[in-house]
Amino acid sequence: MEYVAAARTDVGRKRQGNEDSYCIEQELGLYVVADGMGGHAAGEVASRLAVDTIREWMAKYLGGAAVALVGSPVATCSREANCLLSSIRLANRVIYAAAQGRREYAGMGTTLVSVLAVDDHVALAHVGDSRIYRIREDQIAQLSRDHSLVQQQVEHGIISPEEAHASQYRHLITRALGLKESVEVDLVEQPALPGDVLLLCSDGLSDLLEDEEMLAIAREHTGDLEKACQSLVDRANYKGGDDNITALLVQARSGYGSRRQSQGMLGRLKEMFGR
Repeated sequence: MEYVAAARTDVGRKRQGNEDSYCIEQELGLYVVADGMGGHAAGEVASRLAVDTIREWMAKYLGGAAVALVGSPVATCSREANCLLSSIRLANRVIYAAAQGRREYAGMGTTLVSVLAVDDHVALAHVGDSRIYRIREDQIAQLSRDHSLVQQQVEHGIISPEEAHASQYRHLITRALGLKESVEVDLVEQPALPGDVLLLCSDGLSDLLEDEEMLAIAREHTGDLEKACQSLVDRANYKGGDDNITALLVQARSGYGSRRQSQGMLGRLKEMFGR
């Protein structure tokens, strides 16, 4: 299996700055979207620290550098998936330390969704209310679970999903990177099928677009991920653009050269770290 990706980010129509960050690292099979929060420019700092830390440490882990994993691994997941988990835990520490060290960064944090694609499997890790969707055979499904107050209320039968969507408390999240010394990260591994499309997005997109709208846009631009990402952002802006908007699409494609590509990538990383 091989993977292609594209992304677009936009400040939206009502914010002065963009606190979203993302990365696409094709050689690593790594895709990340972070939605920062905090006063002044602290949200932008938190999201960028998250993305940069995860990218740096995933290159070390996958390149075979002699660095230990952080925290207990998930026994049911692969080494690569646990490397992703460890890099997110490290990012949490980096953001937390930065927030403690400078007054203007106090209380900053970020949500995070991430995908690591390895051969015919994908590892999905997330914290907060940014989301991961999968489009498969003309159906869309949310793969992530919002770490938010209203999601907890829905799960306990206090409010309906429709009431949650309209709630004034829908942006109160229960987990984020950087708020505490440690963080609980949701991690799962799933098989990927040729044609699968994963959408990673900040809530500036998911708050304004219904699932069926996202599906329709992805179907309209099948084979052109850049146009699909731009159309998703444009649609969110058309519907109000209340927040920063980031859409990142990853598509799985069948290809005989994918394993050779993966082995070649690992070889280059090992050269970088002298292994």
